[in-house]
Amino acid sequence: MKTKKTLNGNSMNRSPMRRGFLLSPLIVGFSLFGLAQLTHAQCPQICGSSQNIGFGTGALASAGGGGNTAIGFLALNRTTGFNNTANGYHALLSNTTGSGNTANGDSALTGNTTGGYNTANGFNALFSNTTGNNNTATGVGALSSNTTGPDNTANGFQALQSNTTGSDNTANGYQALLNNTTGSLNMAAGVGALSSNTTGSNNTADGVGALFSNTTGSDNTAVGYAALNFTTTGVDNTANGYEALFSNTTGNYNTATGESALFNNSTGGDNTAVGRLALSSNTTGGFNTGIGSGALLNNTAGYNTAVGFHALFSNTTGSYGTANGRMALNNNTTGSYNTATGESALLSNTSGGDNTAVGRLALSRNTTGGFNTGIGSGALINNTTSYNTAVGFHALYSNTSGFWNTANGPNALTTNTTGSANTAYGLSSLPNNTTGNSNVALGVIAGLNATTGSNNVYIGAGMQGVAGESNACYIASIDGQTSASGVAVLINSSGKLGTATSSRRFKQDIKPMDKASETLFALKPVTFRYKKELDPQGIQQWGLVAEDVQRVNPALVALDKGGKPYSVRYDQVNAMLLNEFLKEHRKVEQQDRRLDQQETIIAKQQKQIEALTAGLQRVSAQLEVSKSAPQTVLNNQ
Repeated sequence: MKTKKTLNGNSMNRSPMRRGFLLSPLIVGFSLFGLAQLTHAQCPQICGSSQNIGFGTGALASAGGGGNTAIGFLALNRTTGFNNTANGYHALLSNTTGSGNTANGDSALTGNTTGGYNTANGFNALFSNTTGNNNTATGVGALSSNTTGPDNTANGFQALQSNTTGSDNTANGYQALLNNTTGSLNMAAGVGALSSNTTGSNNTADGVGALFSNTTGSDNTAVGYAALNFTTTGVDNTANGYEALFSNTTGNYNTATGESALFNNSTGGDNTAVGRLALSSNTTGGFNTGIGSGALLNNTAGYNTAVGFHALFSNTTGSYGTANGRMALNNNTTGSYNTATGESALLSNTSGGDNTAVGRLALSRNTTGGFNTGIGSGALINNTTSYNTAVGFHALYSNTSGFWNTANGPNALTTNTTGSANTAYGLSSLPNNTTGNSNVALGVIAGLNATTGSNNVYIGAGMQGVAGESNACYIASIDGQTSASGVAVLINSSGKLGTATSSRRFKQDIKPMDKASETLFALKPVTFRYKKELDPQGIQQWGLVAEDVQRVNPALVALDKGGKPYSVRYDQVNAMLLNEFLKEHRKVEQQDRRLDQQETIIAKQQKQIEALTAGLQRVSAQLEVSKSAPQTVLNNQ
């Protein structure tokens, strides 16, 4: 049979004052001699056969079990469990079958009934725990409301004070996880860390005031003073650094690393800030990434990415911006869909949108211009307007208000300022163009001499042109080259190149030219020289005047864009000449046939004449003979 002996005898009805006087010397005595001084030989007189030890009125009064130690008024008063230690007024008061519990402090684990392996150190520590197991509470009021929650650890004044059924929580610090009730798997270290959490789970707070206001938010991590301080229901947030994500309330899926990173974020979600003050002004913007001190510092909008010191520093409502590099897009405020990679790329941009700058100082002075692309150190550095593309070192370097320009190659269009719609491909192509428009240069130093002229084309390396000219076209590798076969290339007033086709497949209304070519007889060929601005050498020319030909047959004249006579269609004139030649040829053939016929007749007639002549000659000879012979008259009388 289990027995218990107490050193205070029957003292249940004594006053607290008398109990206090009695307990004091006993506790002091045990403090002096120690429980370790109790030997097995002494045990039957002190703790009975179950190895229970009790000091204090009602301590282990109903004790069963074994290996229990109770010191204090009603400590372990009802236990039948094993291996419990209670030290303090009402410590483990209600414990019945719970085992392996340790309670040190007034009312520590006072409500525990069947919970086991709990440790409570401090006034009211684990006060309400009934069946919860494996809890550790150190500090006044620590885990004082816990009832059934297991595997909790609380160290600090009122740490996890309100926890009831929450489990696997760890709180270290004054009022850490103070209001947690059913939330589980939380870890709080620091004064007030996760102080307001009630049902939120899987949160980690390390630092004074970290996740201070969190109530039901889960899966948050806060490391640093006041990190995620105001978060209430936000989930899956991570804050590392002094006041990181300080103002966040309901924002989700945010990550802030660095002093005051995402400091003002309240409801914005899916943001990532790494660096001091990164995204610190963001409130509701989401899906932003800021890496670097001051990156996206003033941002309030969403879908921006900034990597580098002060990248997208001034951005407020601009969205879908990407900045990589120190001071990239530093002054951007409302511009959206911008991409800047490189130190100070798009540095001055404020409201311009849809710009792409790659390279140090690329598009760095652009403010409101949009739809520009600058790739290369200093590309489009002075640009302020829109729709320009520059690829290469100092490409379109001086451009200010010119637009629709494309420069590809180092120093391409480098001095262009206000010229627009120019295209330059190649090293130093169109490098001296300033105000000229609609020029095209393809090749190394193509269009080198072009300055202010417009609508020029330079194709091929070294096709340099003439300063100030307009509407000129230079194409390399044609002059001096022979093509043994092929057809002539033509150009119309729209600038379209092509060849004349002769196949029946491409023709309709085919009929003989007949007399249409007789127009040629009214044409007046002339000799002339081109004006000096067209031909400084003044070479002698032969041909027709288009205006004269137009009066005879407008179809033989090519018109310019303004509808004025420009050139004679000499290929058509050649066709008419062929028709007239063939007509004359047919006439000659007919005449030849007639001549042949006449010659035949004449030959026949000649033969007839010759025959007649021969006959006449015979007759004449006969006549001569007859004249000279004597005449004899026969008289038959």
